Amino acid sequence: MGNAPAEDEVTLLERDMKEFWNQIKFSYGTEQNNQTSALRDLCKETLEALAEKWSKKLKEEDVMIDKIHEYNNEILQQSKYIAEKEEQLTEIRSELNQEQEQQKNLMDSIEELKQELMKKMEIKSSKNKAAKEKLEQVSKIKTLFKEHLALEMRRIPDEQLQFIFRHIDHKDPDKPYVCTLSINEQGDYEVNSCTPPLDCIAELQLKLRETNNFSAFVANIRKAFTALSYKQSA
Repeated sequence: MGNAPAEDEVTLLERDMKEFWNQIKFSYGTEQNNQTSALRDLCKETLEALAEKWSKKLKEEDVMIDKIHEYNNEILQQSKYIAEKEEQLTEIRSELNQEQEQQKNLMDSIEELKQELMKKMEIKSSKNKAAKEKLEQVSKIKTLFKEHLALEMRRIPDEQLQFIFRHIDHKDPDKPYVCTLSINEQGDYEVNSCTPPLDCIAELQLKLRETNNFSAFVANIRKAFTALSYKQSA
């Protein structure tokens, strides 16, 4: 009987300890469940916030990508435009270079023509001077021929000089024998006509050009007319 109270106390203690641990387990489990629920809610909120943030960021990146594509298209169009303009500029430069080359060639041609014209003018001036000197030579001996050879010289149109010989035909001393002379473009004497015709006129013209002896030419023409007159009278 003496051990009964002790066993009751042990049993009571064990019961109290069991209840205490049950309470502790219950309290810890409840608190843990509450913390787990709160943590779950927090995670959910966090994930939703992150999802919204990344969704917004992805949308912004999509917009940025679209803008980049637009910029790339604009750059491509600008590049094509610049390439076209550069090609046009190259063509314009080529045409300009061709025009400059043509202008240079034209100026060179003009200069060549100018030099050629100057040379021709110099040659013409020299020929005119020679012709003038020859005409002056003819004029100087005109009086002498008229007085001593019964020769009359006239200047007729087209810069021709006409020689009229008389006292050739002893039957008709006043009968005229005519020879017309001029100076051609080469500056040489040229017989244009001879009345009456002389068979030796070409030879006399050639000799005049070779010797430039005008007095001898006139004397030979008179001799030829005289010989023709005697021949016709015979």
